[in-house]
Amino acid sequence: MGGKLEIAICGAGPAGLAAALYLKRAGHRVTIFEKFDKVAPVGSGLILQPTGLTVLHDLGLFGQIMDLGSRIDRLHGIDATSGRTVLDVRYGALAGGRFGLAVHRSALFGVLETATRREGLAIETGVDVEGLDVGERAMLICTDGRRIGPFDLIIDATGARSRLRHFADAPCEPTALAYGAFWASLDWRGEGFDERALLQRYDKASVMVGVLPIGSPKPGAGRMAAFFWSLKPETAQQVQAAGIEAWKERIVRLWPECEAFTEQIDGFDQLTLARYGHHTMKVPAGRRLAVIGDAAHSTSPQLGQGANMALLDAAALARALGSSKDVEAALTRYARTRRRHVRVFQMLSRMFTPFYQSDSTLLPFLRDRLVATLATIPPAPQILAALVAGTVVDPFEATGLAELDWRAHPAASTEAKDWQKRPA
Repeated sequence: MGGKLEIAICGAGPAGLAAALYLKRAGHRVTIFEKFDKVAPVGSGLILQPTGLTVLHDLGLFGQIMDLGSRIDRLHGIDATSGRTVLDVRYGALAGGRFGLAVHRSALFGVLETATRREGLAIETGVDVEGLDVGERAMLICTDGRRIGPFDLIIDATGARSRLRHFADAPCEPTALAYGAFWASLDWRGEGFDERALLQRYDKASVMVGVLPIGSPKPGAGRMAAFFWSLKPETAQQVQAAGIEAWKERIVRLWPECEAFTEQIDGFDQLTLARYGHHTMKVPAGRRLAVIGDAAHSTSPQLGQGANMALLDAAALARALGSSKDVEAALTRYARTRRRHVRVFQMLSRMFTPFYQSDSTLLPFLRDRLVATLATIPPAPQILAALVAGTVVDPFEATGLAELDWRAHPAASTEAKDWQKRPA
């Protein structure tokens, strides 16, 4: 693209911050707008997959996030009643030494936000954007009546509750999912837990308890765990009315070792109730508008792809702008580049979620007796690992990224070799 652009990014989450870094380094004039008076991450922990880690490596931030996170080699789930293993996904089943990295959302935000400030990018807070006025260029329209601009490009990174995606060519709204979760960030208590695994216990598909080691939220801080328990959001008040001790007792009955975490919880004010929705924009773009991250595609966290796909969106948009003749051509290229990967993983998430979070009795029965058995027969372990890693459809070539050489990094372990030696 010939000249440098004046770009507004709405939303200072991972998608917005990563896009800002890419575009500032490409020479564009970038301003980040955030509606809250104080910029801070929302939520507890997440797993950065090989996809998201490759983007962070491309941005020069891989070492920093590795220092804070907790390497994950395995996802393991057990039926709380029978003790049967019903989920066992190992990154070592994949060639190349790939792995996941569990992080506190504060750690990911801190690494990206520090990098943006180092690049001279300011975040303007308290700017609540509700609309656009698009002519030859675009203006932001704020809830307080202000008009900010003009800009050559608006990037909507405001998340699943976006109001700006209504200005895209094919807008759509999330459909609320039946199940959400209580989340908490707690001190890591490792006895009886694998510090390199996401561990889960299930009671059919209506209850899922999980423990994820997420490293440190910032340099020098102690190690933490993300602790979660699934429930229907509309039942949260009933759970709270029964009291915190009744809730904790129910968890410990299902998973006795979890008392090391529940004893850290004194009240429901320590828990965050997360609600989830599902939507996939057919065209995550409009006139002078690009939609990235959860604003473009939201879903259940069951496959753990949200932040990773947001980072991929940022990289794809930056490369489209760098290799197109004008903004409109770049937006078309961006949408085309991400279409296949996004649609496949949105579809897979919608398919898999009811096996682990639903009112069904048939689906968890099939999960525990049929799916769990088939998952041990090659090539199923490799396919499941690729699903979790986000690489069952290659996102790198289309996005223009060179995947990180995992084995060349000190964090690479003998997990892949151990996979070959594991008992049948």
